[in-house]
Order: sequence, then structure tokens, then C-alpha cells
Amino acid sequence: MRSKATAAHRLANEEPPDLKGTRHENPADPSTVDARRAPAEERTLARTAAWLAKQVELSLATVELSAPQYRVLGLLDERSAVSSDLAERLSVRPPSVTAIVDGLVHRGWVERRTVAGDRRRVDHVLTAQGRRTLSAADHAVASRLHEIVDSIDGENAAARAYDGLAAWREAFTAYRRERMGTR
Repeated sequence: MRSKATAAHRLANEEPPDLKGTRHENPADPSTVDARRAPAEERTLARTAAWLAKQVELSLATVELSAPQYRVLGLLDERSAVSSDLAERLSVRPPSVTAIVDGLVHRGWVERRTVAGDRRRVDHVLTAQGRRTLSAADHAVASRLHEIVDSIDGENAAARAYDGLAAWREAFTAYRRERMGTR
């Protein structure tokens, strides 16, 4: 009996083996992942990202905006775009973008304009009301994150949290450039 308990203790405390080249390599397929072997860092990163996304959703709800709408408004704040460009930048299919943009147009936050020189193409442009809504959403999200960060103690803890978000922004930007080319 003791050997089983010792073996179980050893297995529970061992580092997970290198799973490269095994059937466990595909994290997108839950049936191939052994949850007992997922490193604590992976669990922490993944679950924290999900928790952070939920906090953003809760913040956006206060300005009656969904996360997909917020992403579209944010992209249009950078520059106007046609549906296919938005779909590519958001990594979704064009019909999904059309549904989101329809709602934004209905609320007066986005305007559709015919592209000069190609009447078949329609550009999407952020309106002044859309910019105000985006600004309110940015403020709501930032306020929520400040509220959360203010609850941690320790020298430079808040600065580390903000630096972490800034690093993720940099990583997303580099990743998008690498995958889709600079636009």
C-alpha cells in the first residue's frame, strides 16, 4: 500500500514530461490534453486571460457595447476599412463582421461609404458619436482595471500589471504584422 501512495505522490509532484511528438501536442483538441500534466504556468496564463476578458466584457456592458463591437470600433479608430479587411484583422468570417457592423451603423457609431473609384466596395468609417462611444468604453475598461489593480499590495505591483498588459499589446501587434503583413 505504501508503494502506491509513494508512487502517486511522486507522480503528483513530478514535472510533466516533454510531450513534443506525442498525441498530447495539440492543445486545440481537448481529448489529447492530460489536464493533470498541464503546467501551472499554462493554467494560470489561460485562466487569467479568460478572467481578464470577462472583466472587459463587464466594463463594456456599462456602455452597452459588446466585446466584438468594441474590437471593430477600435480597429476603425485606427483607420477606415472594408468588411473583408475587418474580417481578416479580427480573424472572423465576413458575415460575422457584417452582422456586427449592421448594429454599429444602426446605432450611428459607424457609417458606410462607397469607396471612390470602386462603387462596388463599401468603406466603414467611425462617426463622431462612435468615437465618443469608444472613448467611453476605453474609460470604462480602464477604470475597471484600475479598480482591480488598486487591490494588490507590494512595491511596483500595479506597475508590473500595467507593464504586462503593455507587453501583450506589443506582442499582439507584432503577431498581427507577422501573420498578415504590415497594414
